[in-house]
Amino acid sequence: MNDFKTVIGFTFRNKFRTKAFMVTTLIIALLITIVAHIPYAISIFSSDEPTKIGMIQSQDEEITTMLAAFFEAQEDSDIELTLYESGADTAGQEKEMKQYVQDGEIEGYLMLEPSESGGFPKVYYKSEGNTDFSVMSPLETGLQIVKTQWIGTELGLTDQQQQQLYEPVQLEKRQISATSGSGAGGIKEEGKTFAETATSMGLVYVVVIVLFTGIMVSGQLIATEITAEKSSRVMEILITSVSPLKQMFGKIIGMFLIALAQIGFLGVTVALNLSLPYNQEILKNLEIDLSQIPASLWVYAVVFYLMGFFLYATLFAAIGSIVSRTEDLGQAVMPITFLSLAGFYLVIFGLNSPDSSYIVFTSFIPFFSPFVMFMRIGVVDPALWEVLLSIGILAVTIYLCGWLSAKIYRTGVLMYGKKPSWKEIRKAMKAYKF
Repeated sequence: MNDFKTVIGFTFRNKFRTKAFMVTTLIIALLITIVAHIPYAISIFSSDEPTKIGMIQSQDEEITTMLAAFFEAQEDSDIELTLYESGADTAGQEKEMKQYVQDGEIEGYLMLEPSESGGFPKVYYKSEGNTDFSVMSPLETGLQIVKTQWIGTELGLTDQQQQQLYEPVQLEKRQISATSGSGAGGIKEEGKTFAETATSMGLVYVVVIVLFTGIMVSGQLIATEITAEKSSRVMEILITSVSPLKQMFGKIIGMFLIALAQIGFLGVTVALNLSLPYNQEILKNLEIDLSQIPASLWVYAVVFYLMGFFLYATLFAAIGSIVSRTEDLGQAVMPITFLSLAGFYLVIFGLNSPDSSYIVFTSFIPFFSPFVMFMRIGVVDPALWEVLLSIGILAVTIYLCGWLSAKIYRTGVLMYGKKPSWKEIRKAMKAYKF
């Protein structure tokens, strides 16, 4: 046991003190801080002044007055509509408006053209630069409301009837569980709201990215360290003082503690940045409330992260033990890399269809389930038996991979020269009882 603790402590200290680890962690923390401050920086440097748009009132006094009243009634409107008086004809009116644009008084203007059918006139927005969508969108909204009001007046509708026409349809998304009782995601009887689902989906994104990054970085480090010790013949000395089994699992746990330390530091960085008043205001405006995430989802996040990490870590350790040169390591671990990539992309492409048959099927495949099943728990509400079955299959697979990796490690670390074939490894493994 002391030897096992020594391997864990040595692995942790050896990697934690390296400049590469410290610099990488600080750079990631700096990037997180910069990204967290981008919305606030944009709000500082962006202008809150509305876009000034002109319009000749005499084109159609009823419509122009209604449109001006609409934008004036809006709070924090992006459009400031100014009405101008003019006794000129259409050509003269447009000449006047162009002069206002040239003088910098307005940024663009609206021109009305009578409809051939006698209905609501055609509207043109003219400006010097390319059309800004931040201008076109509120203009289209305002014109649509004015058109509805104008038609209602023509039809003789009362103010109350017109107000009912303006009121948008209230459509709220609710998630339900088709299974009896509450599902694995802790969904209440009345279901998740859209805001709760969006917040849970955000947590899924974060956990999946952290798991994928942990697998790729920590797995590569485990395999690289084992291969480096083997190629430098240090392994021959280590094998005489510490058993191969303790070496392998000591390195895996030591690297896991490194990953936890990095995640903890970055987590504190995120928490400190999000706790700033202006970021709290942004989260409030986006209706993001972490307290809406069920406690069970946090538990599943920890469970699937731990199981996914140790599953892939044992595979990386086994592959690293049979490679004699670090130059050959990249090609050797490529199949494991593709497996983790497949799990990651299954989540990315499956978020829009979490109940599709291929997503449900892959959530029970142990190499993909840490990614896919957790995504299903966060986005939909799989039955509890499905989650437990997935965890059970994953646990059995971790045990089998750990057992197989230990046997490969025991024989592989002492096999030098070219990479041994699987037939040679099987022969060597028969001499080792585990």
